[in-house]
Amino acid sequence: MEYLTDLVTTVPEGTSPAKVDELRAAEAVRAAELAKAGHLVRLWRPPLGPGEWRSIGLFRAADEAELREVLASLPLHIWMKATITPLTPHPNDPEYRAGQVMEHPQA
Repeated sequence: MEYLTDLVTTVPEGTSPAKVDELRAAEAVRAAELAKAGHLVRLWRPPLGPGEWRSIGLFRAADEAELREVLASLPLHIWMKATITPLTPHPNDPEYRAGQVMEHPQA
């Protein structure tokens, strides 16, 4: 199943820049691992305000419980608030329709 996530990260005041840099580097490594595993499909950065850390992600997981485990594996999850929206295919989505044609060529 696919999920749209809105991830807002708030670094606590007083956190050392070295700690922030360490976690951001680890986050990049973990994101690459999740992409390779097929969990992280796409990641976008919406327009941001000053000092705002926010990402919009498209993730795949068997269910929301697995997705929450995936998100908890991100090093920045300790400072992250995640809003999760489960997605289902729309009958007019070009990718969904192409899959239907491939599965049922006479349809």
